[in-house]
Amino acid sequence: MDRSSKLILRKLIIDFVCLLIVSMVVLMFFLFGKPYKRGFFCNDESLMHPYHTSTVTSAMLYVTGLFLPICTMIAGEFIHGRQFSTESSKVLFGYTIPPWLWLAYTKVGIFGFGAATTVLVTDIAKYTIGRLRPHFMTLCVPNINCTLPENHFRYIEDFTCTAPNISPKLLKEMRLSFPSGHSSFSAYTMIYLAIYLQLRITWKGSKLLRHILQLTCILMAWFTAMSRISDYKHHWSDVLAGSTLGTTVALIVAFCVADLFEERRSHPMTEKQRAVDYEAAEAGTQLSPGS
Repeated sequence: MDRSSKLILRKLIIDFVCLLIVSMVVLMFFLFGKPYKRGFFCNDESLMHPYHTSTVTSAMLYVTGLFLPICTMIAGEFIHGRQFSTESSKVLFGYTIPPWLWLAYTKVGIFGFGAATTVLVTDIAKYTIGRLRPHFMTLCVPNINCTLPENHFRYIEDFTCTAPNISPKLLKEMRLSFPSGHSSFSAYTMIYLAIYLQLRITWKGSKLLRHILQLTCILMAWFTAMSRISDYKHHWSDVLAGSTLGTTVALIVAFCVADLFEERRSHPMTEKQRAVDYEAAEAGTQLSPGS
């Protein structure tokens, strides 16, 4: 094995291990995590909302939040990578890796690491705080007589849920309100995608095409966050915290970890030349070699 292949293989292994570590911690929270046992006040009206099913289910959230950005990045890097010569290709075990494929691996890998990090940070807060969801009273039906005057303003920690046929999963989930996982994940994935579109959509044929696509991404995240309040899955402050968290991670990953716009700073003339070439083609003119 030559030195180049060893370096590439080492990078792949280290990247995979880093992503695996974060993903495994998230899985441990899901399988074995126990949220903090927080109590309640009988007169807390914010916990008395009805139980509704989710407008945006977890399956919809994760499939759309991962599938849409990843497919966009693969397509974007394929189109962008065609401008590179084969001399910039990497070789692994005698197989030439096309430049676009390596670019796509880098972009998708960092995006995936950021997504796993967002879920991890959200879960740490969820299990540490253990805030009760707005439908807590309806779902749990605690064995406390809240009509008694002595219970009106008493903080109750020792209680048992008496709702029939309530699953252990729901008993656990009703303590994981803060922050909103749907809000943080949708904010991260859609804002990161909007930033990526700012990098890759350089077509001058329309001034607003890129921005309408970015607006669509942001509206998808916004709708997801608002549905968590209307479905009584979270308090408004849970959604605000989740959206802020997801946005913060997206900005940090995009500008500090992936540094998406580094190539533009390194080769500023490339972008300018593309614009000149496009304008020349549109006007039907031909640039002379000495111009």
